[in-house]
Amino acid sequence: MMRARGYLAFFIGICLTAWTCYFVMEEQQKQQVRAGFQRDTEQVARDTQTRLQIYADSLQGMKGMYAINDRIDRRQFRRFVSELQIAKRYPGYQSLQFVRVVPEAELAAFVEGVKRDGYPDFHVHPASRRPLHYIIDYNEPMKDNENAFGLDLSALPRHLKALELGRDTGEIVATERITLVQDATGEPGFVARAPVYRGGMPVATTAQRREALFGFVAIVFRVNVLMREVIDPALLEHLHVRIEDGGFQNGKAPPPGADTLLFDSDGKVETHQERADAVPGLTAQTVLPVGQRNWIIKFEGRSGVRYGRSQLPVLLIGIAGVIISALIAALLVTNRRETDARAGLEGSLKELESQKHQAEQARNDLSRVVATLKQAQTNLQTSEKMASLGALVAGVAHELNTPIGNSLLTATSLSDMVRDFERRLQDGGGVKRSALEAHLSDARKACDIMASSLTRAADLITSFKQVAVDQASGQRRRFRLDDVVHDTLATYAAQLRRASCTVTVDVPADLVFDSYPGSLSQVLSNLIGNTLLHGFDGRESGALTVGARREGKDLVLLQMKDNGVGMSDVVLHKIFDPFFTTKMGQGGSGLGMNIVYNIVTSVLKGTIRVESVPAAGTSVLLVLPLSPACEEEALQA
Repeated sequence: MMRARGYLAFFIGICLTAWTCYFVMEEQQKQQVRAGFQRDTEQVARDTQTRLQIYADSLQGMKGMYAINDRIDRRQFRRFVSELQIAKRYPGYQSLQFVRVVPEAELAAFVEGVKRDGYPDFHVHPASRRPLHYIIDYNEPMKDNENAFGLDLSALPRHLKALELGRDTGEIVATERITLVQDATGEPGFVARAPVYRGGMPVATTAQRREALFGFVAIVFRVNVLMREVIDPALLEHLHVRIEDGGFQNGKAPPPGADTLLFDSDGKVETHQERADAVPGLTAQTVLPVGQRNWIIKFEGRSGVRYGRSQLPVLLIGIAGVIISALIAALLVTNRRETDARAGLEGSLKELESQKHQAEQARNDLSRVVATLKQAQTNLQTSEKMASLGALVAGVAHELNTPIGNSLLTATSLSDMVRDFERRLQDGGGVKRSALEAHLSDARKACDIMASSLTRAADLITSFKQVAVDQASGQRRRFRLDDVVHDTLATYAAQLRRASCTVTVDVPADLVFDSYPGSLSQVLSNLIGNTLLHGFDGRESGALTVGARREGKDLVLLQMKDNGVGMSDVVLHKIFDPFFTTKMGQGGSGLGMNIVYNIVTSVLKGTIRVESVPAAGTSVLLVLPLSPACEEEALQA
């Protein structure tokens, strides 16, 4: 009877061990594998966006050069490109270009002028007759890009559509997938262009921009070369990346196909290599704005060591479970021997002591397994923190690079202008008043650009300091919540009127706080600013509601709700991340909501939650204590 019970106990122990091993394997699949895959996909998307933004900043720098002096000749353009050191500092470029706008009546004179510059075989291709021609005039480096020299983009519909959109909006516009005329391989490519307008002419309306258009500065890319510089080749053994063109942001997305495929990492794998099988359910997708177009990046995980399961914890748990089951079964069988023979009591006790020691050893083994699992969890959390720190450092460097780089470029151009003016003075004959006024005008523009860029850098540094909230800052006092809300709204009265925004306030007068009114006012200011900048973007009017009510005895629920454009799930997921903004390159630093989160949680000792549905508005919910505990009280508690 006792032997049967021992076998039953051993069978039950084996079943429990098998279930535990299966549970651990499933948890690894759900947590570690998916966390690693998400970290990799976010890193690739972030690196791609950062690299494209750097190139967009370079294009803005070229546009700024023409804003100072729209009479840049071929020699100056070649010198500018050589100073950039493209191959070393900007890998991924195919060439930099200047596209000139040439009316039909001036086409013959333009061709003769280029021939006199040292290109006797120059001709415009393809030949056509039309009111305006968009001709690639400057093309650097010329080596391996000769076929693009003299290309008339007005005869190419894919290029012409992007050119006209850039002309009318004044913004950088990227083309759809094209095959570059200078690339015999037929690989996917695209061109990013920014319009250049004549100095001194108004550009406030579409008609004025069309009248003032002088040309375009452009950067030509081969997508495969660009992405090889962004993505670690070792990562592509485990991650399949596919990029498709989603069309213009204000247009209808084209159906996926060969004409929309920009990059496929599987297309770069050698034929003799075997691709690993996809991991079921391990997929992700993100949308990246590029020159008023949407790039759809799709990710798929491949099976292997990077997204596989660790067998060590499962093996240890299985061994420990078998040992414990065997010990329990042996213990039950031993009990029968004790009841059958009193004479063998002494030996049985020694055997029990030995079994107890083995049980203790098994328990210690299980403790070590648990410690190993906890250490793995700690390592995963550390990896997440280091990844966030890397994104923070990259964001700081990138945000400061643009204004400082623009200042350096403008200072260099101003230096060239001064040397040219000094040379003209030294040549004798005096300087005309018109030339002196033109020189002073150009110098004034350069100084304005440098002052604006350096002011932008100073503002960014101030914002960076605000990210780390000093919990001891601010003055604590008693105040009424409705007073702070009305005072903050009063500072935005003009902006709210300009946005045709109606404001409704429902805050009881009996909500008295003993807290930090300055910090709370800063939170409200940032939220109102975000509503005006993002929520009502593109809308002629809007409605904003601010309400508050008690939540229990010592808490207050403060809600700010608008009927704006709302947010997608991707934006809502990243809203508190530092340097994340949907207004990249348009004045947004991506620090506003991160500062709000730090103030609410660190200074006001509350919580914040954001709810939003696209096209249905956004609601921000703050739960704040009436009297937050100070740091000393928290330590004593």
